[in-house]
Amino acid sequence: MEKNNITQILNNKSDLDRSDKIYPLVYDNLHLISEKLFQRERVGHTLQPTLLVNEAFMNLVDNDNIEWQGKTHFYAMGARAIRRILVDHARSKNTSKRGGDWHKIDLEKVVAFHPEKGDMALALDEAIEHLAEKHERQAKVVEMKFFGGMKMKEIADELGVSIKTIEVDWTVAKQWIKIFLTKEV
Repeated sequence: MEKNNITQILNNKSDLDRSDKIYPLVYDNLHLISEKLFQRERVGHTLQPTLLVNEAFMNLVDNDNIEWQGKTHFYAMGARAIRRILVDHARSKNTSKRGGDWHKIDLEKVVAFHPEKGDMALALDEAIEHLAEKHERQAKVVEMKFFGGMKMKEIADELGVSIKTIEVDWTVAKQWIKIFLTKEV
């Protein structure tokens, strides 16, 4: 199905079957993103990839305030929804762990969480929030790349900048987050 058809379905808020039409078109990609994220999490995580995909999907499709600009925009917003769900889940499970060693990670391994490092979603979320205050686009790049599994070209298209700009943003953001996460808080 073409981008325009997906966009039309997403934006047709009067179509009661909208969710049923979009779900099979985006499920596999969202599930793949979710599985990759769960490979990075600790063993025994109480949230499962399929549940994460379903909750993120429903948050997106049930939101009539979004004017969808296409499939890439959907995945960018999906990255944000997945991030929120994981962070909210981690917060509910780890309220007593504030200030623990979850701040100390090697950002070069940001795409390969290790279970022994604990729940990284909280640490990365806090870092992204601080980064957004200084450089919003870099924070969006990290969110879309890490939580959305988006490719550099997709991120560049979504943000309306060149791939080179996104590559520079990613490099700078990784370094900034690494410094933020390894400092003593």
